[in-house]
Amino acid sequence: MAPAIRFTEQLEAFCDVAKRLAKHEEADALLFLIEGSIDWEKLRAATGKTHVIVASDRPQHLAKAEDFGLDTIEINIPDSPVYEKLTQALLESVSDDQLTPGAVVVALYSGFESGAIDSLSVIRLDEHLGRLTVHDLRQLDTKIPIETLKTAVDLAVDIGREGREGKPVGTLFVVGDHRRVLKSCRPVGFDPVRGYSVAERRLLDAKVRESIKEIAQLDGALIIAADGAVVAACQYVSAPVEEISLSKGLGARHWSAAAISRATSAIAITVSESNGTVRVFQNGEVMLRIEPFRRAMKWKDFETETPASSESTT
Repeated sequence: MAPAIRFTEQLEAFCDVAKRLAKHEEADALLFLIEGSIDWEKLRAATGKTHVIVASDRPQHLAKAEDFGLDTIEINIPDSPVYEKLTQALLESVSDDQLTPGAVVVALYSGFESGAIDSLSVIRLDEHLGRLTVHDLRQLDTKIPIETLKTAVDLAVDIGREGREGKPVGTLFVVGDHRRVLKSCRPVGFDPVRGYSVAERRLLDAKVRESIKEIAQLDGALIIAADGAVVAACQYVSAPVEEISLSKGLGARHWSAAAISRATSAIAITVSESNGTVRVFQNGEVMLRIEPFRRAMKWKDFETETPASSESTT
């Protein structure tokens, strides 16, 4: 168990600087990322009437914080870098309506010495969370244009957040290497994009994206070429799943995404029907996980299971 964070003169000075910086930047809140328990009464006194959010990966560290008017966030990635912890705390704060998506936050955290708050950052959520999607997509080793990938991912996030007509929607996009992908596909039934010209199937067209939201409710995957053209819809995807491991609880759609991304050079994007979470797969692995309430955040899933059979289908 991490030791209590001593409320030193340095910490009090940090709180004073953060409070003045928050006023200068017109910040909406101070965010403390802590690694141990802390004296809430002293923290409340040092931060005055400023909106304070306290985040930790251990619930016992947050005990009684709310008694002093502090908002709390429990994060669940204890072995991750500070940057990812801050990102999750910000995302959870938006999800819990403690912050708006465009908020400005002054964050205080342990950047150098464990157990001591020694670093401070000003974070603008619209820039920070908006950049993250493009930043992470650029890390993928693929020849698919970033514009095509970002458009597909943003569309998936919209579907995950909005659903359709008030109902949750789960779907699968397979982007790139479409000729090889189609060799592992067969139509589930009527293909609603068949017969349209390429110009009428471009994902970069806002009207096409709105139509895709309707098609996403149907069974099967949407196959998208690297140039952004939707080449097929309502496709049953079947590919081997040897040497693939996924988090427990993920269903056939996610196994299919992992399998087809392993068997081809495509990037697969899933939308979970249960909670709207978007996952981006490459080479059989989840490379990016995106929560539906805003933009992107990436972390690793550690609980895995192996497939019961040698093929996955959707």
